[in-house]
Amino acid sequence: MKRRKFIEHAALTSSAVLLGQATLANSSKAEKKELYEWREYEIHFGSNQNLLHEYLEKSLIPALNKFGVKTVGVFKEIGKTEPAKVYVLIVYPTFEDYLSINASVQRDEDFLKNSTAWRQVPADKPVFNRVNTSLLLAFDGMPAIKVPAKEQRIFELRTYEGYSEDAVQRKIKMFNKEEFPIFYRTKLTPVFFGEVLAGPNLPCLTYMITFKNMEERDKNWAAFSADADWKKVSAEPQYANTVSNIRRVFLEPVPYSQV
Repeated sequence: MKRRKFIEHAALTSSAVLLGQATLANSSKAEKKELYEWREYEIHFGSNQNLLHEYLEKSLIPALNKFGVKTVGVFKEIGKTEPAKVYVLIVYPTFEDYLSINASVQRDEDFLKNSTAWRQVPADKPVFNRVNTSLLLAFDGMPAIKVPAKEQRIFELRTYEGYSEDAVQRKIKMFNKEEFPIFYRTKLTPVFFGEVLAGPNLPCLTYMITFKNMEERDKNWAAFSADADWKKVSAEPQYANTVSNIRRVFLEPVPYSQV
């Protein structure tokens, strides 16, 4: 009896995995939504950050570009923070490309050669404490990143946590069906929007918007809050209690960032 139940469970599990893979494949083909990898390097106190930036600029980014990633953003927080952090955004064309591109990078001779110093950092001189990584799937209403012009600007990264999966899904629906036109009208210029599939603080969504400076940021958020359409949409019962906590970080790109 136990053996039969085990076989039945295994069969059901395998079927679920295959069904999930098929659903994802069909969705990706129809929508071609990007997958975003967001990394947060927490820098070890007193370490040499230049080793990380050398690795990113001279090794990882060229290798990712070589195998199909067109855009990699690298940022630091505005102002002095402790511990210091370096943020990396990697834009994969699709969910499936995440595995294939990373496998190709790890086998690439140029990457292995150029990353030698990074891979040989001694144990008593760590560059970072930990790396937090999240995977995000782009929204239907914004399936691809919008890279802003190369000029002096700041970025605001916002994460909306929900008390349940349903709350986050309703907030995503609100963005897709209602909020994007308001964002553009009030000049909350989007860079990317993503549903967090894996990472800390789930369930949640994360997005990035950009401004020339903090003064423009404050002015445009005030315009958004005063917008008549926003007031109407935000009062709809279907969108009630969609956000239980908001996390935000203000960032600026490093010189070699592709965003």
